Amino acid sequence: MKVFEKNNNIFKILSEAISEGIIVVNEDQTIVATNQSANEIFGYEENELVGKELTVLIPKKHHHAHGGYVKKFIADSGKRSMGVGRDLYGVRKNSSKFPVEVGLNPFEIYDNSYVMALVSDITLRKEQEVRIKELNSELEQKIKLRTQELYTTIKELEEEIKLRKEAEAVTQESLKKERQLNELKTKFLSLVSHEFKTPLSGILTSATLIGKYTKAEQQEKRDKHLDTIKNKVKYLDNILNDFLSVERLESGKVKYKYTTFPLSKVINEVIYDANMLLKDGQRIKYPKDIDEYVIDFDEKILELVLTNLIRNAIKYSGENTTIDLQVLLENDLLTFYIIDEGIGIPEKEQEFIFKRYFRAENALLDQGTGIGLNIVKSHLENLGGSITFISKENQGSTFTVNIPISKLS
Repeated sequence: MKVFEKNNNIFKILSEAISEGIIVVNEDQTIVATNQSANEIFGYEENELVGKELTVLIPKKHHHAHGGYVKKFIADSGKRSMGVGRDLYGVRKNSSKFPVEVGLNPFEIYDNSYVMALVSDITLRKEQEVRIKELNSELEQKIKLRTQELYTTIKELEEEIKLRKEAEAVTQESLKKERQLNELKTKFLSLVSHEFKTPLSGILTSATLIGKYTKAEQQEKRDKHLDTIKNKVKYLDNILNDFLSVERLESGKVKYKYTTFPLSKVINEVIYDANMLLKDGQRIKYPKDIDEYVIDFDEKILELVLTNLIRNAIKYSGENTTIDLQVLLENDLLTFYIIDEGIGIPEKEQEFIFKRYFRAENALLDQGTGIGLNIVKSHLENLGGSITFISKENQGSTFTVNIPISKLS
């Protein structure tokens, strides 16, 4: 300890020139020297700390472990900062605690080991750190508040944009529907003028020619033109019925009527009427084993569906071809297959075949309104049924109709 006595001018000169507090301890952790800065930091008079245990400067809760730290530090003999990553505290003479920063440096003099501690009072820095944390916390709160306000504003803007987009979409949809309606009106007028003009022209021609056949022996010619007039009028009646069906479907005025009836009754009537339209060499193949089927369904709708599909098969098939009507009953599902050997439907146009007024390119030369299949599909779906098809151009088509049967005997 004599090495560091107060008359040691070298230690005094060197230590007093340093602003940090210097505390030197020996291997027994006894304070052997301090400088004026250390005395002021810890609140002691000059030389008051010399000879005291180092623990007087350390909080009590660390006393039990501190001795081991010092011995280990001396054994390792390396300069370092104390308590890296942890907050360190010193204890003043008045027992108050304060934060410190400590740098340690072991050394030997005359075969004796010592540790020099450079101590800095960092109370001001800690206060500043606390204040900075508080300011940061306040700033974070303000940012959070502003962010929330901004988020709310963004949400309000997004909602407004969404509403505007919805309104725009509604407007666009309305405009689209209006354009479609105008297109349909134009198409309808063109269709009506064409589909009505041809049969009316035939009726006028036949009516004119009938007037020329006044002799009794010309009755056969008169009958021929009368049949032509009847067929043309019936064709026009069918067109008008189709248009009325569309109007009733769109307005929801269709009322379905379920009755119990023999399936053969409807099929016989449909095929009987269709036979009048057959081309040379065409024939309809009658379904097998249906005489005992008695079903509960809307009879008029079933007749309309089968009539439409069989007449299409006749219209779009050539001479000397067969239209095959098949019926299959499984559980409570009645299935019809209408198979023809006609012109078929081009693959690129098949997705549009049930759209109203649509007609495939290869069918434009034949008479037709393009609404029959649309009506058939609408009625079937309203009654829980369905219609599908497969087709290959120039080879024919197969339409499949499924209808649920409520009662069966």
